[in-house]
Amino acid sequence: MKFKLIVTFLLLTAIGFAQKGTITGTLTDKDLNNETLPFANVVIKGTTIGVTTDETGKYTISVDTGIYMIQFSFLGYESIEEKVEVKAGETVTLNKALGSGSYQLKDVVIQNTTSREKETALLLEQKKAVEIKQSIGAQEMSRKGVSDVEEGLTKITGITKVGSRGLFVRGLEDRYNNLLINDLAAPTNNPFKKIIPLDLFPTDIVGVIDVYKTFNPNIYGDFAGGTFNIATSKGTKSITKISIGTNFTTDNNMKDFLISKDADGSKGFFGLTGDDRALPGLLGGKPASYTFTPDQSLQSFKSGFDVTKTKAPLNMSFGVLHSEKFKLKNEASFSYLLSLNADNNYSVRKGVERNFNNNPSGFVYRNDFINTEYRYKTSTSTLIGLNYSADRIKLTWNNFYLRTTENLIKDQFGYADLTASNNKVLIRTNQLDQSDYFNSQLLGEYALTKDKNQMIKTGGSFAKTSYQQPDRKFFSGTLDGDNIQTSIAGNNFIKQYLDIKSDIYLSGMLEYSLKFGGQDKKNKLAIGYNGSASLMQSSYRFITPVNNFAPNSFTVPVNALDSQLNEYLSQNAFSFRESSNATYKAKLMELANSGYANVLFKFAEKWEVNGGLRAENTLRETKYRLQGSFDDPFQKINRNKLYVLPSLNAKYEVTEKANLRFATSQTYTRPVIMEAYPIEYINADGTSTRGNPFLVNSDNFNVDLKYELFPTAKEMLAVGVFGKSIKNPIERTFIANAANATITTYLNSDKANLYGAEIEFLLDLARINKSLSNFSFGFNTSLMKTQVDVKPTITNPDGSVTNSIETHKSRELQGASKWLVNSDLKYQFNFSEKWSNTVSLVYSVFGKRIYAVGTGGLDHIYELPVSQLDFVWSSKLSDHFDLKLAADNLLNPDRKFELGTDGTSPINEPSNLISNYKKGVGFSLNLSYTF
Repeated sequence: MKFKLIVTFLLLTAIGFAQKGTITGTLTDKDLNNETLPFANVVIKGTTIGVTTDETGKYTISVDTGIYMIQFSFLGYESIEEKVEVKAGETVTLNKALGSGSYQLKDVVIQNTTSREKETALLLEQKKAVEIKQSIGAQEMSRKGVSDVEEGLTKITGITKVGSRGLFVRGLEDRYNNLLINDLAAPTNNPFKKIIPLDLFPTDIVGVIDVYKTFNPNIYGDFAGGTFNIATSKGTKSITKISIGTNFTTDNNMKDFLISKDADGSKGFFGLTGDDRALPGLLGGKPASYTFTPDQSLQSFKSGFDVTKTKAPLNMSFGVLHSEKFKLKNEASFSYLLSLNADNNYSVRKGVERNFNNNPSGFVYRNDFINTEYRYKTSTSTLIGLNYSADRIKLTWNNFYLRTTENLIKDQFGYADLTASNNKVLIRTNQLDQSDYFNSQLLGEYALTKDKNQMIKTGGSFAKTSYQQPDRKFFSGTLDGDNIQTSIAGNNFIKQYLDIKSDIYLSGMLEYSLKFGGQDKKNKLAIGYNGSASLMQSSYRFITPVNNFAPNSFTVPVNALDSQLNEYLSQNAFSFRESSNATYKAKLMELANSGYANVLFKFAEKWEVNGGLRAENTLRETKYRLQGSFDDPFQKINRNKLYVLPSLNAKYEVTEKANLRFATSQTYTRPVIMEAYPIEYINADGTSTRGNPFLVNSDNFNVDLKYELFPTAKEMLAVGVFGKSIKNPIERTFIANAANATITTYLNSDKANLYGAEIEFLLDLARINKSLSNFSFGFNTSLMKTQVDVKPTITNPDGSVTNSIETHKSRELQGASKWLVNSDLKYQFNFSEKWSNTVSLVYSVFGKRIYAVGTGGLDHIYELPVSQLDFVWSSKLSDHFDLKLAADNLLNPDRKFELGTDGTSPINEPSNLISNYKKGVGFSLNLSYTF
């Protein structure tokens, strides 16, 4: 009996297997050049049978014989269906490509981080978010040919890149921005900038960049323009990619180029000459007015004043990306991502450089130069990311290291110090900037309950930064052909050593969240902490020549002075001596500790309100010495304040496709480090930049109102208005020292009010004509009006209180443009099934704005509008090869700064142009191979 049952069971099992078949295939992404589409849904329609594609886009389903309707879907993309017949023992291969199409944006919960990299998924997230937020993901950055984070952010409404000065949001400059990396505060690598230059982050290591234009309690209160949050890529699939690129820029590459002799070699090519320019070790850690012997002078300095004249080669870039994902038990997974990117860049900038004095007859040039700058820059970035994910826990450990170097030769040729009789003065600066940046982050999420209605999110980071200008040196004289007549006197042959280090930067966050409110759990409470701490100190030391019996003047080749100088040193005709004073060292401690509570309520079907409160205590403690003894105690300035910062964000769903949003908040703005740091940074031409440690933070009151319409998954129209009231705004200005030389410094004005409007749309041109279905057009603009009231008195960098010397008592806000425009036109087409292409034309322009506030009767210095037009052609040649061709700055405009004409006296010179230059038109080619 048992034998018969066993035989019967085996026969039925065999019959069952014989009646089954297999459906398999690969899903690809139409909108990303048919790359594979992981984590998409494949479902047998009308049943509960279904799977998701793996990290390579593949799927397999085993079903009984019969005819089925297979449904393919992915978040933010249109679903497609395909009828298929499955026969016993056969395998049916069904490959499909999904695209955005005209899919309507529905209420879908975003669960996979991969989906956030899609343009349509980000539009959906923007539609559903209560706060006013915009994002750009890996897909859009790839499509627009974006190679770094900074360039990617310029594709977002109201954001422009302004040369080396970083990003401006809604016309407000760098000091009004803040940066988070994976929700954790991140330090800057350059004390002259508020946030780390984002062009150091290649897009290969970025999943999504979020831009918050309204404040929420869970982000830092240092907010006015925007807060950027970079979410690094987590390596969701197995991939190895190698990229190599080159760039040619007109009037830069293949042109005459000057570079410091010590950098003209393999060490210089890789940016490794910093140690050769370091402060001589015999000077120790504390200045002592030490005078070098002749031998010590010859042996202590490996970098001299000689430069090499050569031709600038092509710019190059190289990148390697490797990631793997492993499936573990119980649906857990482990992945890692390794990324290494390196590039170099040669640039030449040439134009006028002037400043003005107020003479009795009117404003006249004090300096009038033709300025030529030769810059050789290297940058290296490395990311190592480890990720573990299970049902209720996620852990991430990120480590990234960034290094940049820039060799600068700056020639100012013309006349200086009102000496119009000698218009052949040459002032040469030889400078190396070097920054090192290390940041290690540990992030975690844990679901306290199985339904994940209670979550803990935590993270911490440790960072070290270093910014150095070792052996920054300059000399001047009268140029005669290839020779210069100079002397060992005045500011000639001075060596500067600037070293600013932050050995400790800590950041942490902890958040508890609870979903509540009936069965749907639509409401959410979040309570948390985040904070940061930084300890920084600087050393700014000088070595000057002492003329013992060298000639009053001598003539040498302008590019080869060292042989003559070394001869004088060996004869002890002159010697070097440290001339640093007690102000050489300063220290800065910054702390921010914050607690917050935030509640999201959904009610009456149409309304969502997100309100909360943040209590943030900030401390900025500055220590410095005045002129005097090296043993004098430090002077101390404390800026300690507790901020209570409320915020409210509300969204009303006008229709299924349209939202109305309102936001209001209170925030503050801290100065850039060097704006409030108590050192005076001295330039070769006598000008300088002096920080003002008596600056106070600005207090900001913000309000926004916005209407959004999402006709399809690929289209959007948004119209918004915004306003800000800023108490004690921080602004750049110019003053004169005792020698009547120009000092750039910073001040607090009384108050500023600004208001404006933003308009943005993304249009699928198939709406106009179906023959244009492969075209789309994006456009955004910001319009703004500002007014600043000037205080009757100001606090100077030395702490003294004096009457304001501003020329205008009411004016526009420094750094704010009245308007700006960004737009792009996209065209997608295929040469074959595997050869897909995307072509984009991207344009941006900003309006005239105040660069520096006018003082002493001078009008403001204005930065004039700049139009930027870029062309990008991205081509996926095959499953393995990708090619990108780009031409940037096609219009090659003249970038100008000029003195306004509304001063107290006339300008008695033929031009009010302060400075100008052209960048050149850039042509780049990048080829990548994916294994």
